[in-house]
Amino acid sequence: MSRTVRAHPDECVDCGACEPVCPVEAIYYEDDLPDEWQDYYKANVEFFDEMGSPGGAAKLGVIERDHPIITALPPQEAPE
Repeated sequence: MSRTVRAHPDECVDCGACEPVCPVEAIYYEDDLPDEWQDYYKANVEFFDEMGSPGGAAKLGVIERDHPIITALPPQEAPE
């Protein structure tokens, strides 16, 4: 099961709804992305390169795979 929530880079409309719910405060405009998050941006783009453009998350539901960068992360407790 996917361990991260993603925004499709071509479908994002910059509404900001993801910002207050991101548990690691990792939401940035592409040009403002800190170096520490660059690998995750790349993983997000590659994830959707493989999948294509789904036309919104509601059409997909849970995705049972993840990018290798995310899969390699150590387990973490779910936020409360």
